[in-house]
This record gives sequence, C-alpha cells and structure tokens, in this order.
Amino acid sequence: MDRLREMEVFVAIIDRSSFTGASEKLGMSAPAVSRALTSLEARLGTQLLTRTTRSIRPTEAGMAYLEMCRRVLDTITDAEANISVDQNNPVGTLTISAPVLFGQRFIAPLVNAYARRYPDVHINAVYDDRTTRLLEDGVDIAIRIGHLGDSSIYAVPLGFVRRRTYASPIYLAEHGEPSHPRELTDHRCVSFTGVTHPFEWLFYEKGLRLPVRLQPKMIVNLAPVAVAAAVDGAGITQLFSYQAAPEVLDGNLQPVLTAFEPESTPVNLLHVERRGASGKVRTFVEFVTETLRRNVHLQQAGLTMNIDGIEGAAIDGAAAATPITTRRKAAKRAKKEDRVATQ
Repeated sequence: MDRLREMEVFVAIIDRSSFTGASEKLGMSAPAVSRALTSLEARLGTQLLTRTTRSIRPTEAGMAYLEMCRRVLDTITDAEANISVDQNNPVGTLTISAPVLFGQRFIAPLVNAYARRYPDVHINAVYDDRTTRLLEDGVDIAIRIGHLGDSSIYAVPLGFVRRRTYASPIYLAEHGEPSHPRELTDHRCVSFTGVTHPFEWLFYEKGLRLPVRLQPKMIVNLAPVAVAAAVDGAGITQLFSYQAAPEVLDGNLQPVLTAFEPESTPVNLLHVERRGASGKVRTFVEFVTETLRRNVHLQQAGLTMNIDGIEGAAIDGAAAATPITTRRKAAKRAKKEDRVATQ
C-alpha cells in the first residue's frame, strides 16, 4: 500500500474513532485497515495509536504525525481542486465546531449563508459544549469562548462576552437585590457549570479578584435551563451576557451586582496552524469574521474592535490571526475560575 493511502487510513481511524468506521469511510475491509496501520507503524518505527477495548487515541508521536498527515492531504485536495475549480469556489468538507447556544444564535445563520454562497463545500457543523480538540477531532474551525492555551492553532479574535449575574423581577421583589457579592450566601442561587464553578462564583472588587463561596439551590449544565430557572424566580444565576440577552431585552431578567463584574472573556475563531490556509477555511474565516466582530453582543463595554490594529499574521489576506503561543503569558494570568467556558 502506498504512503498516501496509509496516511488516509491513519487519519480516518482517528476521525471515526474505530477501525470499522475507517473501513466504511474508505471503502476498505477492516483487516485491510489494520494491515495498513501495522505497515505504517513498522515503516515509521513507532506506535501511533493507543488502543483499548473502549477507545482509540493517538500517542504523542501519533498526534504530531496526524497534524502532518492532515497538511499533506489538505494540500493534495486543494491542489486538485485548484486545477478543476475556480479558486473563489472552494470544494471539500468543512468541519465547524461551536458551543451550543452561541452556535445556535450566532454561528448557524452564518453557516447557512455560507452554504448558499459556496454550494460545492459540504459542511459538518458540530454544536457541542465540550472543548474541541481540533487535530484529534478532525475539526477545521472552532469557536471558543475563554482564555487560550493551545500551541498548535491560530486564533482569530472575534470579540468579548461578559460574565454577569442575573435575577428576575419576581425574585427580586420577593427576596430583595444583593448589594455585594458576599450577600449571595443569603440568597438562592442557580449555578450553571458552563460559565462558573458551581460552588464558587468569581467577582472583582477594586481591581482584585473576589471569589465567593456558595451553596447553590440548583446546579445545571445547560444555559437555557439556568435562564429558565432564573426567569421563573428560582434564584440568581451567573451567565455570559449573550446567553441572557433576549430575556433582559424582554424585561424578564435584569443584571445585578454590575459593579463587581469579572473581566471580559475573549471569543476566538480557531483553526489549525498551517503555512497556507485551505480555500474552504480561508473563505469561511473571511465570510464570518467581520460580521461577528460587529455583533453588539461581542463588543466590550460599548467599544468596537479595531480590526486593522489586531496584531498577527494574515491568512492569505483574510482576517488577522495570532498564533496562540504569543498569548501564553495572558493565559497564565487567568486563574482556574477563568477557565475556558464551553457555552
């Protein structure tokens, strides 16, 4: 079996998380897939996969080789596409990942518009609240809310969201409005695990971090559930600003403790670092970046982003992208409470 085919087999095993899935994707028998991997590992002289009865995961060497395989296969796909198709009409499959509620409200409409604009690109949109591992999960583009620490991806800054505390008029009429975060110990609280630690909410006072320990009345793992609980008067909750925007606009929720809000949380578009972005990635980044940066829910404290002033390398003339290795100092300043949030 030729080297290129072995690369395709290896990538397919990772993408489908099984030999059977890889065989179905490539139209090969499962034994042929197994033989291809054995041949590849023998040729490279190293183990690429760790196999158990429940999972298949790449080794450290496998992760490094996976990135190189994707680059090679993407380059070949792009080269073939450029011969037969206009460069302004990309082809292939584009896999996009975004948090569920953020994706539903802001990403899905743009994906739909992109699909109409570029009909030869097939889209695999995954809306999931877990943190996506781009290389291992075979994702081309991911939207991430939170501080970044990955070293093998590029980040295109999109804006910021604020972590705010909300209560309904019904609740405040019955229990009163807290004037200081420490007063939350005397209130009913609904903790949403996608934004904050369930037993400790983060605030800032006079520029200093102010963590407040809680005994929440309710703990939930979905933003819409936390919103509904707060609207129904079950308690005070802490959310990202965009998650409660419709309810605030309708008057069903209102911010409290605004003088103690934590620092804004960045929103980034991530893609695997490459010398040149593929046509499908480049066109999607160009298509969505400006619209998202102008979204009022992603603007920090009434400020619009200076798009031309963002430092970083351009993606074939597209929106600026900053290697995440240049942001490690900022990421290290973020404490555990400021971890990457998934909603």
